[in-house]
Amino acid sequence: MSNHLGFKPPGGDPPTIEKRKVPVRRANAAYRSREYLSEKEVGALMSAAASIGRHGARDAALILVAYRHGLRVSELVALRWDQVDLQQGLLHVARLKHGIASVHPLRGPELRALRRLQRDYPETPYVFVSERKAPLTTDAIRKIVGRAGRRAGIEFPIHPHMLRHATGYKLANDGQDTRAIQHYLGHRNIHHTTRYTELASDRFKNFWHD
Repeated sequence: MSNHLGFKPPGGDPPTIEKRKVPVRRANAAYRSREYLSEKEVGALMSAAASIGRHGARDAALILVAYRHGLRVSELVALRWDQVDLQQGLLHVARLKHGIASVHPLRGPELRALRRLQRDYPETPYVFVSERKAPLTTDAIRKIVGRAGRRAGIEFPIHPHMLRHATGYKLANDGQDTRAIQHYLGHRNIHHTTRYTELASDRFKNFWHD
């Protein structure tokens, strides 16, 4: 290739830079058969997390809270103690991604787990923290959940958002009102909620009478 003065560098044209091929991630269906966990699998996941390392109680608690309240991983790492009312048993859920905020009741298992966290990790503004009392990162929570899934013997790789989907499917299978599930999960558009009711097996339980 010559320059504007007509000079051609010795050795001919400079070598072209070969474009690197960026690996394309396959669809989720190529990695797992479904994008949610059953209630039994969530229980196994919590038990597995509790058995791993020094922070087992914390890790089991974050799985429980994420599942019971349909939290995204970003909402989980941002959860602060000033959103938790242990006296009245209430959780003020601040939704991200323009979701609708709400107040959820806290039941016995969550209250016990959260009280233990307060004792084990005192004087921290965030609920789920590291040894240095810094909030856990989203990547750390992904590793915690993935490791617990492997320890629990779940046959496909899992990620934290599957706990939020598990919430939706559990509530839909329990026959909860779709609009109530929408508000519980903080969906602005109810079409995001109907995916759970569409896959609820209880819709078909009276189709056959053997």
